[in-house]
Amino acid sequence: MSKPATKTKILQDGLHYQSKVSGSPFSAAASFGGATMSCFLCGTHRVRTSMSTRKFIGKWQAVCAPSCQAAKEFAAAAVAAGGG
Repeated sequence: MSKPATKTKILQDGLHYQSKVSGSPFSAAASFGGATMSCFLCGTHRVRTSMSTRKFIGKWQAVCAPSCQAAKEFAAAAVAAGGG
């Protein structure tokens, strides 16, 4: 017999899970370049190879390359073309 499929359910308070599928949507891929990271400026998760680093307050941070707006436009064009 197989187990019934588990689905993520959140309690009414919105703060706790009643049941949750194991794992993470942001798990690292087999190669380092396939891992995702959030942009320091806009917070969007992107593949690390599509990001660059900029210095903010004395520390290097990962940001969208070439800019957050250009990355959003590129992603929207890819979805419209059926590529993502």
